[in-house]
Amino acid sequence: MIERLTEEFYHRDCLEVAPELVGKVICRRLPDGGILRERIVETEAYRGSEDLACHASKGRTPRTELLYRESGVIYVYLCYGMHWLMNVITGEREDPQGVLIRAGIVHNGPAKLTKYLQIDKSFNGGNFASHPDIWIEDDGCRPKLRTDVRVGIDYAGDYWKNMPWRWIADD
Repeated sequence: MIERLTEEFYHRDCLEVAPELVGKVICRRLPDGGILRERIVETEAYRGSEDLACHASKGRTPRTELLYRESGVIYVYLCYGMHWLMNVITGEREDPQGVLIRAGIVHNGPAKLTKYLQIDKSFNGGNFASHPDIWIEDDGCRPKLRTDVRVGIDYAGDYWKNMPWRWIADD
């Protein structure tokens, strides 16, 4: 049975949610009614203001305000001034953490995935649990996983850069 993930799924620590998102299917309803679907095969966790790779480590700002909201909130931001990247907020309200949806089975990078799904800043602040045009489904797929270090965060220093907080489908 295919089910849309509810807020309860996201209302856990990012280190629990990130590996469980691998294998789920992200769905995007287009303006013409068509639906794009892609299986998530890679995620990364960002855990609170102490995690120097997390945007919240720089403090609470208009950009990071969504990190402090309820579980399931969609956090979309512009990377390198040209690529939209998409995260889901997890855990408790006021405890900034989230999961970057890093790759789909066909689109092997966070920017390629958001481009395929036609995601831009207009989705920022929506909620995967209730948004009419984007959601994540569980169809029962449970791939074998491997972990690795997060990507593109050299600025965070060796300790945070080397956290094995990236989950990748291994089959």
